[in-house]
Amino acid sequence: MAVKPFHYKKFQLGDEITEEQMKFFTKYGFLHFAEVLTKDYVNSIIESYNNATKMLIESGKTEINGIPLFFGKDDKGEPMIHRFPFFSQYSKPMHEFISGPRVKPLLKLLEGYKLRIGEDEKDGTVFNHYYNTKGSKFKKMGWHTDSIRDLFYDGKVLPMLNIGVYLDDSSAINGGLRVLPGTHNQKLFQLLFKKAYFMNAREDKNEALVIARAGDLVVHHGHLWHRVGESPYQGEKSRRRIMYTPAICGKLDQKNVKSKTPLYHKLRPITKDWF
Repeated sequence: MAVKPFHYKKFQLGDEITEEQMKFFTKYGFLHFAEVLTKDYVNSIIESYNNATKMLIESGKTEINGIPLFFGKDDKGEPMIHRFPFFSQYSKPMHEFISGPRVKPLLKLLEGYKLRIGEDEKDGTVFNHYYNTKGSKFKKMGWHTDSIRDLFYDGKVLPMLNIGVYLDDSSAINGGLRVLPGTHNQKLFQLLFKKAYFMNAREDKNEALVIARAGDLVVHHGHLWHRVGESPYQGEKSRRRIMYTPAICGKLDQKNVKSKTPLYHKLRPITKDWF
């Protein structure tokens, strides 16, 4: 299928959201900010992930605050954590960034809503580690919206943002984020049924590939349809590390070690072949 190119402007993240940035986000549902984190800061986050991964694997821990860890193996057969919830609780540099002043302007993107950083709500800051090899359990992700999980909490879908921080260069080479621009403005029926959640990972003629560099930040509306492609390569060339932190509104629901596993995660064994 021939995919139409979608050329968009990359912005600089300042102390305020500009009028141009707000107009772009309102129309398309995402914003791409270049060079938000330095190379050294990116490396410090990766180091904290490596240290925390080693510690968690050695401890035998399988979940954090009721949210399961997703495990797999790299091309050398070594265990790895593909999906690491509440990561900022294990990473000082990520905690300092996501709770600091740089992300505060993003909370103004949803006018009329009082957003907060959900560092200890939902799944917290999630570290996604895509890797294409035989032992991997996290090579791609099918079409979905992020807001839909609210149905498992409050029974209604609330506006939200997902703040993505890139630790690797990202393009079609290692899968890449694909978005359907403007679908955040869809009606509830389309939000629920436009595509088969996660089961459908097929290319869409209207999708846009987000090409990012390590250190970039891409924020998208929780209603926006998106997917992650599968890298055509295996091993190191397929590696893609990105973290997402929710900016949410509504009732405060902080997670702790006694929190129960939400239903959508209990369905994970059924959906293991969709990723």
